[in-house]
Amino acid sequence: MKPSLISLSMAVALAGSAVAANAQVLPAHQTESVWFQEANANIAMKEKTMNTPSTAKNIILFVGDGMGIVTLTTARIFEGQSIEGNQGGEEHELYFENFPHTALVKTYNTNSQVPDSAGTMTAMVSGLKTDIGVFGYDEDTNRGDCDTLEGNGVTTYLEMAEVAGMSTGVVSTARLTHATPGALYAKTPDRNYEDISDIRDGTSCFGKIEDIASQLISLEDNIEARFDGVDVDGFEVAMGGGRRHFIPKDVAFNVEKPVESGAEGDRTDGRNLPEEWMAKYDDMNVAYVTDKDGFDAIDTESTDKLLGLFNESHMQYEADRGNDIAGEPSIAEMTKTAIDVLDNNPNGFFLMVESGRIDHAHHAGNYSGALTDTVALATAVRAAYEATDPNETLILVTADHGHVNTMGGYVTRGNPILGKAVYSAGGGAQPASDGLPFTTVGYNNGRGFCDLGTETNSDAGYACDIAAGARVDLTNVNTTTAGYHQEAVVPLTSETHSGEDISIHATGPGSSFVRGTVEQSMVFHIMNNARPVITD
Repeated sequence: MKPSLISLSMAVALAGSAVAANAQVLPAHQTESVWFQEANANIAMKEKTMNTPSTAKNIILFVGDGMGIVTLTTARIFEGQSIEGNQGGEEHELYFENFPHTALVKTYNTNSQVPDSAGTMTAMVSGLKTDIGVFGYDEDTNRGDCDTLEGNGVTTYLEMAEVAGMSTGVVSTARLTHATPGALYAKTPDRNYEDISDIRDGTSCFGKIEDIASQLISLEDNIEARFDGVDVDGFEVAMGGGRRHFIPKDVAFNVEKPVESGAEGDRTDGRNLPEEWMAKYDDMNVAYVTDKDGFDAIDTESTDKLLGLFNESHMQYEADRGNDIAGEPSIAEMTKTAIDVLDNNPNGFFLMVESGRIDHAHHAGNYSGALTDTVALATAVRAAYEATDPNETLILVTADHGHVNTMGGYVTRGNPILGKAVYSAGGGAQPASDGLPFTTVGYNNGRGFCDLGTETNSDAGYACDIAAGARVDLTNVNTTTAGYHQEAVVPLTSETHSGEDISIHATGPGSSFVRGTVEQSMVFHIMNNARPVITD
């Protein structure tokens, strides 16, 4: 049964006119959740000790996937050491680290001390925590079990922004069907159900749920089907990777992959989702692009809707982007173009931008790739700040979780952050107790040492033998190259997430609520407080 349209009130006054909408689209189990109520109480407590914040017209949420505290520290030094005149890099700051408000965020999932991106992003955009591997549902849903879905779905801030008449956008360097972007618009008991071929016969979900890619294309229809009386128009911008989940498993639909290598697409139902999307909005000015030339040709002033699928799987790492066959835009370029399309709506917009490949480089044990993509995210944040009015736009920069990367060794200031440890007192190489040199940064677990020289694709490290736990003589190894994969202590096929707090940085209306140590579910409530699209 659909919730009725009651008790949602929003008043927006723009250009001398008032726009009002009334609806109640958050199910009771969502607002009654202990996570939801705790965050609301936290907001109320903070409001008592501050002036009532002004209302934001626009909200931009940046998520550095896997961008933990150590990644921030090392990325700031990494970027600083690339700038002429910096003393050593340690005094440098990433662009968003200058934002006036910062808090620590607890990242655990309801059933896991160490989280994944599905549960963490659900917390950020729905206001309550849930299980690992699940998004769009609360913790009463079991992963991969469609018999536990009934009555457990939750509503996201993007869906609420749609109901409120705001423009909405999703940008990611990962697949658009991956956990972080997917949690904004889709509901699934398993983050791996990216297209119809992933929902296997014999499972409880076979033939019962819509795959994630299909849910992106049908966002408008799904919202209107769930809530009586609403009229929404779906996302205005969606850009990222993951083209394979949107096109048929047929070489005739290949964009970049050579025909002799097989089909680029994975869909076994024959559906061509980009074609369906363009047909759905054939009365509007829509753009579907798959390469840099198509991206550069977009007229942002006249484009009503934009879909960009720039890679079969994830987009390239920033360091490897120049090697893409058809060319890819940077995350900063995508961010700026998204804003230029979204701000055509006088009622404001909500945009989520994910730097997804920070996480992937860490999983591969490649510090250089992770830091390069973190710096690229900071550049995108700057592009967003400069493209918007800071008095009407709330910008939040956070992560979903950290990784088990480390920095240590009493190293002299100014030493290359990816270099070998040098004594802080007196200089000279700093050997470990086994007499071998070691690097300032490393991993607690993962594949371990691999020297690929100037290789810029972090994933190339998966071809190396697992060497974690085995010390290597680094005397004649250049550890500062893009292709160097750091040593690790515990041998695993892939480095893991960590469970410690991450940070959130904020500027603009409502940003002063970002302080202290908070649950990750608070992010939703901070956004909703700055641009209210629901009321209890």
